[in-house]
Order: sequence, then C-alpha cells, then structure tokens
Amino acid sequence: MNLPPHPLVHGLFDPATWTVTYVVYEKEGSACAIIDSVLDYDPKSGRTSNESADRVIAFVREKSLNVQWILETHAHADHLTAAPYLKAHLGGQTAIGHHITAVQHVFKGIFNLEASFKEDGSQFGHLLQADEIFAIGNLTVKAMSVPGHTPACMAYQIGDAVFVGDTLFMPDVGSARCDFPGGSAKTLYASARKILSLPDSTRLFMCHDYPPNEREVRFETTVAEQRAHNIHLHDGIDEAEFVRMRHARDATLDMPVLILQAVQVNIRAGAFPPQDDNGVSYLKIPLNAL
Repeated sequence: MNLPPHPLVHGLFDPATWTVTYVVYEKEGSACAIIDSVLDYDPKSGRTSNESADRVIAFVREKSLNVQWILETHAHADHLTAAPYLKAHLGGQTAIGHHITAVQHVFKGIFNLEASFKEDGSQFGHLLQADEIFAIGNLTVKAMSVPGHTPACMAYQIGDAVFVGDTLFMPDVGSARCDFPGGSAKTLYASARKILSLPDSTRLFMCHDYPPNEREVRFETTVAEQRAHNIHLHDGIDEAEFVRMRHARDATLDMPVLILQAVQVNIRAGAFPPQDDNGVSYLKIPLNAL
C-alpha cells in the first residue's frame, strides 16, 4: 500500500503572539507554501517591523524554495499577517477561505470602514472553496472548511499533515473560542470531529501554543493523541457537553490584545488602511462596540 506523501514542515514560533508560521515543502529546491505569517506590531507605539517575516525569508532562501502560496487559515485576531511583505520579497499567491467575505461584511460595519472597502475578498489572490484541491509543486493540498472559531476558517491537508489553524490546540490546551462574530461552538465541534476522523497517524500542526504548567512550546501532535487526550474534544465528549463547556469558558475570556488592530489589517490581506491626507495610515479603535 502506498503511504501518503510526507511533506517537510518547518515551524517558526513567534513568542510575542504565541503563533507558529509554517513553511511546507517537498524537498530542498522545491515549491513551498507559507502558512499563517506574522507581522511584528508594537501596540504601544503603533510601529510595525519584519523580524518574524525575515526569519521566514531566510529559511526559504536557505533551502532554495520557490514560494507558490501564502496561505491564511483565517483572519486572525491575535496577530497581523505579513503576507504583503513576504509576497514582495518571495512572490507567491495569497489565499484564504471564501467565507472571508462574511467576516469582511461584519467588520466593515464594526469599524465603519471607508465606502470603497470591498466585501468580496478581492484583496486576496485566491478564495478557496470547501474541499478545493490545489498543488504546491508536486504536493497535493485539500482545503478543509472548518468553521466555528470564525466562519472563514480553513485547514490545509497536505499528505499526512493537516494545518488546523485555531480549530484545535495542543491536547492540554483544548480548543478555540467561539464568541467572535460569526463563531459557533456547535459548528466548531463538527469541524473538530471532521479533523479527528482522519487516520490516527495524521500529523496535526497548530497555529498557536499557549503551554500550561511551564511545559515547553509544542505545536505538532497527531489525531490519535488528540482523540485520546484533548481536554475539550477527546473521544466520549459529545456535542452538547462541548457546547456547554465552550459557552461557559468563552464568557470568562478577555478579548485578544490585538483584535482591533489585527482584524482591520487581516481582512485586507495584510494591507494597511488607505493613507490620510498627511500620508499616514490609521487604525480605528471603536469604543464600546465589542
């Protein structure tokens, strides 16, 4: 029996946002994809920098890789994407799930964005449909629709590896919150079970890790490990139990530190808002709106 392709995966952890950016490729000198990049942002000064993205660029060049895709699992609320910077230096096509249009619609209203802001996803190079198949060189990718955390969440199945975004966390952390606009604990449960129905040996790569009890950062696990040990979603937990837990837990959580800044940028595929007449871009902070 032929085993599924085993893509090479290089994860770069950003401690400021607890985010993992992945470079996925077949071999040195091959095509690659970058998943969930990070633009460094200082909320105190409003300054951005590219240290995290430059680490990605250095790795891609070290391995002589050709960037074919710059993928987002969703419009993140905890960090800004570095997709435009990476595209400018490495090329590649940006892509996100097609339900980003629903997220754009909601947040255009929340932020009262400029009338010219389009809610059609055209800021991205490509909008992925559920179960769409595409390629990274010789690697085949399946875009798995996994809504619940947000309506637009996508996981990317590449051979025996799945990049789950915020659908799942490491087993001792559990699952993502579902109280953002368009989120649904019931929907997230179904999305998680879809991932956990894959073969036990499937490698699962997290978008974040928030390690408890002083353990070291980890961001790779397996379906078998999740089904046995995930504190929110192990085998035997039914939908009703999960939904009750998620609703109670979400009610206690603070909003992510960067949600108001990150979402404004990420629904634009990483572009900054149009400059004012003084040549400066501004982010809006709506008061008493969320």
